[in-house]
Amino acid sequence: MLSDKLPKIWYGGDYNPEQWDDPRIWDEDIRMFKLAGIDVATLNVFSWAMIQPDETTYNFEFLDATINRLYENGIHTCLATSTGAHPAWMAKKYPDILRVDYHGRKRKFGGRHNSCPNSPTYRRFAPLLAEKLAERYRDHPAIVAWHVSNEYGGYCYCERCEAAFREWLKKRYGTLENLNKAWNTRFWGHTFYDWDEIVAPNELSEEWNGNRTNFQGISIDYRRFQSDSLLECFKLEYDAIKKHTPHIPVTTNLMGTYPELDYFKWAKHMDVVSWDNYPAIDTPVSFTAMTHDLMRGLKSGQPFMLMEQTPSQQNWQPYNSLKRPGVMRLWSWQAVARGADTVMFFQLRRSVGACEKFHGAVIEHVGHEHTRVFREVAELGRELKMLGDRILDARVEAKVAIVYDWENRWAVSLSSGPSIALDYLKEVHNYYDALYRRNIQVDMIGVDEPLDRYDIVIAPVLYMVKTGYAAKLEAFVARGGTFVTTFFSGIVDERDIVRTGGYPGELRRLLGIWAEEIDALPPDRKNRIVMTKPYGELEGEYECSLLYDLIHPEGAETIAVYGDDFYAGMPVVTVNRFGAGRAWYVASSPDGEFLERFLGTLCAEKKIRPLVKAAPEGVECSRRVKDGRGFLFLLNHNAEAKEVELHEGRYTDLLTGEAAEGRTVVPGRGVRLLEEA
Repeated sequence: MLSDKLPKIWYGGDYNPEQWDDPRIWDEDIRMFKLAGIDVATLNVFSWAMIQPDETTYNFEFLDATINRLYENGIHTCLATSTGAHPAWMAKKYPDILRVDYHGRKRKFGGRHNSCPNSPTYRRFAPLLAEKLAERYRDHPAIVAWHVSNEYGGYCYCERCEAAFREWLKKRYGTLENLNKAWNTRFWGHTFYDWDEIVAPNELSEEWNGNRTNFQGISIDYRRFQSDSLLECFKLEYDAIKKHTPHIPVTTNLMGTYPELDYFKWAKHMDVVSWDNYPAIDTPVSFTAMTHDLMRGLKSGQPFMLMEQTPSQQNWQPYNSLKRPGVMRLWSWQAVARGADTVMFFQLRRSVGACEKFHGAVIEHVGHEHTRVFREVAELGRELKMLGDRILDARVEAKVAIVYDWENRWAVSLSSGPSIALDYLKEVHNYYDALYRRNIQVDMIGVDEPLDRYDIVIAPVLYMVKTGYAAKLEAFVARGGTFVTTFFSGIVDERDIVRTGGYPGELRRLLGIWAEEIDALPPDRKNRIVMTKPYGELEGEYECSLLYDLIHPEGAETIAVYGDDFYAGMPVVTVNRFGAGRAWYVASSPDGEFLERFLGTLCAEKKIRPLVKAAPEGVECSRRVKDGRGFLFLLNHNAEAKEVELHEGRYTDLLTGEAAEGRTVVPGRGVRLLEEA
């Protein structure tokens, strides 16, 4: 449980009363918060300049009054540290705080996330402010969580970061000899003889177009370093807060599949994971579901916080579509279904100026409760209050895991070849989507996660196999597990150095194959997967595209072959028996039908059943468990009502009180939350 002060799913969001210097508006806000059932407000996210107008002055009176006013009206505070945007005076007096961008240009004051993570000024003032806040509010009963900074992100390429990078490299490699070997610097005569010869990899040195690099080793390491640098900034504030409030959870809001930070590493230093969910109107709902599962997986299945979502629309996408009637509620329950113990918005009252004045809010510019958005927010608030602590801290149980690794993603995206169309995130989602369509529960896990509780582990495009991971996978399969990986896997180690001796490198023994060549064709060029004989649900032919590994079995059984081109008849899908289990290799990127049938067959072999007997397309299922009691969520993303066939048993809908068994109807864009008898 996040806090015993508020034993329910928290409901609220970002609140910026300092933007309206009018007590009448503040009073009206509280009246409307009560109507909506809002019980948590995130305060102080961007108030550094207001709290600290100069180097020595701190002014907390406005924050005191706001926290007290909310608490007196039954609303708790998630207190932010304000360090996501430094004050203008600080940038003027201490220019070391300003970043240098990827193009080598020194930034001026403006925007946010403009603080160099290795700036002595930032590292002095940010934790100092966090400590002053923690010391001041350590005993205030309103505080239920701490929110450090806001949406950490962005890299810096200044001279201080460059110098800190060299120190980071010294700790990682010890000697220049080790570094030169790790980066293969004899290529193009790039050998380093002094640490000061190493410069940050950007447009002025080793990278081009922001997504390709001459030396993958240095570019991957710089991403590791920048992720670690920002994490150090978080930890400085975390430690300052914990010194005074060790019992209150501390978080920072992550951004789902954001590419620049290694969230699995970050999560180890967070008390609870929180994230901001902003899908577009055309974002596949399975992608949002996958991202929720990824956020849950960052801390081994611990429930997470939905820190931000919009009640209606964003303001920063190319086309800022409204959430259709019912969709805000539906997507909120989707987050809860996949492990969220909070539902929170950005923002509670819509700004009147600057770039977020068209970002949706609970209270719109019209300023009253007679809006569609407010009515929907209030209805959801009523449901969450009625639910109480019934599903609070309930866990998601899965027997299938998909491996996701930020460092592997960096390595794939930075690689010069084999295909500009290769998208690690997209390939991972393809496999997730196939299981989502079958209503099979999935955990998204990192490479450090134990594999014991899973029957099936899938690692799409496992290009980078870190030291020891192949042995971990072999042990999993030998015990009886099923492992699936794909084309462009087992190629390099954590330094992005090719493991010679034939692809897929250290996975070769486990998979029972070796790959001689990799063909890459434009996305509109296809090949065929031709089954050698029916296998489970698989029969006939399917399309494949993108990359085509030309593989030779070394003990593996060929399940399907290519249908076209000069490698027609060569294996494209193989399976290798290894100990008590089996390891599969899919040598190209298959179409959705193949993946759904393939993974459905593997799940059936392991007796992993879907969460329901049958559900039409567009109906999502998820299940949480608490104290041995299951809670089944049915989420209908269609505009029309759909019928779902349940497994045998009796259920009670916690939102309506109705009994359900056999077949049940889910309204269009509606939700059924069924407690199992």
